[in-house]
Amino acid sequence: MKKEIIKINDLKRDFTMGTETVHALRGISFGIEEGEFVTIMGSSGSGKSTMLNILGCLDQPTSGTYEIDNVSVKDLSRNELATIRNEKIGFIFQSYNLLARTSAIENVELPLLYNSKVSTEERRERAIKALKMVGLEERMDHTPAQLSGGQQQRVAIARSLVNNPVMILADEATGNLDTRTSYEIMSLFQDLNKKGITITFVTHEPDIAEFSSRTIVLKDGNIIQDYKNDNIQSAAVELAKLPKQDN
Repeated sequence: MKKEIIKINDLKRDFTMGTETVHALRGISFGIEEGEFVTIMGSSGSGKSTMLNILGCLDQPTSGTYEIDNVSVKDLSRNELATIRNEKIGFIFQSYNLLARTSAIENVELPLLYNSKVSTEERRERAIKALKMVGLEERMDHTPAQLSGGQQQRVAIARSLVNNPVMILADEATGNLDTRTSYEIMSLFQDLNKKGITITFVTHEPDIAEFSSRTIVLKDGNIIQDYKNDNIQSAAVELAKLPKQDN
């Protein structure tokens, strides 16, 4: 049986806004197995951003339990949560979040700077390996300004891989990209998933969900659908169908 990386049980998150209480998540339960590629979908106000923040240990639930890699996050200190974020989760954001004056390889090395178990040599080796995985070994010394949007997102993906996380957590990771580049990035995610990497992809774009193996749909703080995708589309195939661009 596959190991369950994520276990969520009766998770609730309430926010107090003045005299009102907003129920952002209303008792959600689901698990994510090792090697799954899960899309979490929902429109604005569905609770998906709150879910993302809890999955990423950036926020704590009001009640219910959340375990990642057999660690319950409920009573962890801020420092312990930071360690989990750094060692167990690879984050990818819509806006790349790269340091502007820093080369691609130095951006990728960043998460390892906080890991005292990793030597300078190993840090460099791991960063090179991660950049090779995303096809950017020729661009290691370029700064973000010298890279296209798609290349910057590849650097961000390499950075998310460098700590060998148990899960990659992507937040609208194709939101700033055109269709062609989106398909390129989704093709890369599919390749990484085939290598066994667990991916949780938060998006509001239904066509992006077609590239994942499972979709969870949120609405008003509840899960309204959770289904396996029987007809996973290949991003590489969809990319090949697009009209050729003139250089």
